[in-house]
Amino acid sequence: MPLPIPPILSYALRRLFQAVPVVILIMIGTFLLLKLAPGDTVDALVGDMGGADAAFIERLRIEYGLDQPVWVQLWRYMSKLAMFDFGWSFVYEQPVSRILMDRLGTTLLLMATSLSVAFTIGIFLGAIAARRAYSTTDNLISTLGLIFYATPSFFLSLMMILLFSVKLGWLPVGGIKTITGFYTGWDHVVDVARHLIMPTAALSLIYLSFYLRLMRASVLEVAELDYVRTARAKGAGESRLMVHHIMRNALLPVVTLLGLQFSTVLGGSVVVETIFTLPGLGQLAYQSVIQRDMNTLMGIIFLCSIIVVVVNFLTDLLYARLDSRIKLT
Repeated sequence: MPLPIPPILSYALRRLFQAVPVVILIMIGTFLLLKLAPGDTVDALVGDMGGADAAFIERLRIEYGLDQPVWVQLWRYMSKLAMFDFGWSFVYEQPVSRILMDRLGTTLLLMATSLSVAFTIGIFLGAIAARRAYSTTDNLISTLGLIFYATPSFFLSLMMILLFSVKLGWLPVGGIKTITGFYTGWDHVVDVARHLIMPTAALSLIYLSFYLRLMRASVLEVAELDYVRTARAKGAGESRLMVHHIMRNALLPVVTLLGLQFSTVLGGSVVVETIFTLPGLGQLAYQSVIQRDMNTLMGIIFLCSIIVVVVNFLTDLLYARLDSRIKLT
């Protein structure tokens, strides 16, 4: 008798089958949109060389396969992508997969720290604001959240560089580590952490306001439900009510937002990484657009699509863990 498939494995396989056509459509749509944009890799290379004759440009197009119809180029690219071959970067003169792996760690580290800070501080401040609703504390927290939300990330980044790097000299201007430091062990960890303080703050403060406002509204809503009133009538203290009865259910919409905003943070990292010269996928995407490095840009989009699919899957698992009524079916 065959062993039954665990529910979580069955759910994961079903989500995988659902994700494959989504990723394929994303790649096809992105490929066609990039083809509609003016210029290509050959134009960028010729521009960097200061110009070239028509015969040389034509040879380059033939060598890179850009002389073929769009549907032929699309079929060739998707065939290679099916074997996880991202192609060759004509700008960096190395395989795209190697470039992506070199940059992926920085972006994931920035996103993980930014979302962790925004989520943790946001739900904490939101819970405090809800417990003291309509008080001076609530108004102050809500006002700060609105200010963070209204401030563009590039402006916040530049102001922090001006204050903490130029004026006070406390933090490095950019980069992920001190190149001439040659730090190892914990000294290397501390050095990387110092370089990430300002980028993390610039990226997290905007999203912190989302979690703050949503958590406040969610706590206020859950606090009025019948089971909370029953627990309060039985003599449960306010601290116990908040920790054991309100917070667990109030977190559900906030966790949902966390999964949905992951792709938005990926987009926001482009601006932050470019300003702070972080060697991540965001800065690489910006450079790839400028240099018309299509293979690298397509590889970034594919990798980001996979990351978003995985994060949404993990968010669903966390959602089911918080609410026992939700079944992974």
